[in-house]
This record gives sequence, structure tokens and C-alpha cells, in this order.
Amino acid sequence: MRRAEGLAALAPDQQQAADLGQKAMMPFGRPFLDYVLSGLADAGCVRVCLVVGPEHGTIREYYTGAGRPSRLILEFAIQDRPLGTADAVLAAESFAAGEAVLVVNADNLYPRSALEALRALPRAGLAGFSRSVLIRKGNIPLERVGAFALIEVSADGFLRRIVEKPEPAVAASFGADPEVSMNAWVLPPSIYGACRAIEPSPRGELELQDAVQYCVDRLAERFRVVRVEEGVLDLSSRADIPTVAERLRGLTPKP
Repeated sequence: MRRAEGLAALAPDQQQAADLGQKAMMPFGRPFLDYVLSGLADAGCVRVCLVVGPEHGTIREYYTGAGRPSRLILEFAIQDRPLGTADAVLAAESFAAGEAVLVVNADNLYPRSALEALRALPRAGLAGFSRSVLIRKGNIPLERVGAFALIEVSADGFLRRIVEKPEPAVAASFGADPEVSMNAWVLPPSIYGACRAIEPSPRGELELQDAVQYCVDRLAERFRVVRVEEGVLDLSSRADIPTVAERLRGLTPKP
């Protein structure tokens, strides 16, 4: 988000948020995170924990002040250092209190149907998005989708393997139109032990998909794959901002 790219004209407040890398607080009339939280409330969620870095005081200030939600009870967990997505999940372990939890990215706006289907799962699962549908109905170009994690699903609908940023030869083994993980999960209580057991990835981070694969391979957890034939609104880079603004035009979030 901090990297300048393209010729997109941004409003001054959007430019400032992009320069600070504050994707979740990117203003579209309201912060992008308001739309994400509103989607969770629409899907029936009541309690939400925001995992933030120690430097993200503006998020806490907003949501305990002028942006306090009316439909959600918000709590906060601090990820002391940016050590990866599995580490971020560990930061919210006390919030989960031994229960299964729905986990999503703060820079993705997911379809309501996907969130409702995940909430209906009893213990563990993830949303599987068709790559072609993501490209056709979302705002994610082919070259970016190719860098996402691909998932292999068993004949009875459970996760068999997940591979982040697969090499072309490996990606080809998933088929012509593979299912893609957009980091929308129901995580079981066993995930925290798995997050502690895995080694850092080649990027030096503790990756959530590695912890999930550990749960499948070592702990016999079964993650139901919820197939989703809808798109996702992705806010990864500043080049996404104009398209996201257009998609959100006329919508009023009610978190």
C-alpha cells in the first residue's frame, strides 16, 4: 500500500492513509474496515476482536470513539511484532477462549453468503473461491490471483492441502480453474498449538496456512471447504483504491 504505483488520482485523505499503509482505515466516506465489520454484523456476528499492531492506536481511538459500532461488541488484541498471520491468530487466543472462531482479513470485503456459510460450520473450515469467478466478479487481476494460496479439496468436501504462492508446475496440479483461499476461515481450538509448532516460512514469517496444514496432517482436523461462486473486494495496493471506491459508492456501512 505504501508503494506508489499507477496513475490513480487519490483524495488527500486517501493519499495520507496509503502513505501510512493503513489499508483498514482507508477512507471511502467511511473507513474500509467499517464495511468489513458491517458485513460481519450482517452475517450474524456479535463479538469481534481486531488484531492490531502496537502502532495502530488510530484504529482503537476511532472504534472506541466516533466510530463505535452499534451492532458489534469490539475487543482488541495486540500483535507485538509483524511475525506473520499465524502469529496474528495467536494474539487473539484469549479472545477465542477455547471456542472455534471466524477469521478474516481486514483488507478484504467478503460476500455475505460466504460469511454466513462459515458461521454455520461446527468447528473448522474455509471458503474456497473459484479463481475464474474471483477474476470475473471481484477486482483481483489474474496475475495477483496467481500469487494466492490454492486449495485441494477431497471428494467429500474437506481440505486436503493448501499451497501459498505455488510455482507454475505445482499450480498446474490443481487444475485449470483451481479453488483459491482468500483467508476466510473457521479455526478450531487446536490451531493455537499448531501456530506454535510450525517453523517460519522462507519469508521468515509464521504463516496461517502452514498451521492449518499442520492441523490437517498432524492433528487429524477436518476443514470443510465452503465453495463460493462470488467475488471478493480486495484492497491490497493503492492501485485498488479507485475501483474499491466505485464498488462502495452508495453503500452505507452499519457495523
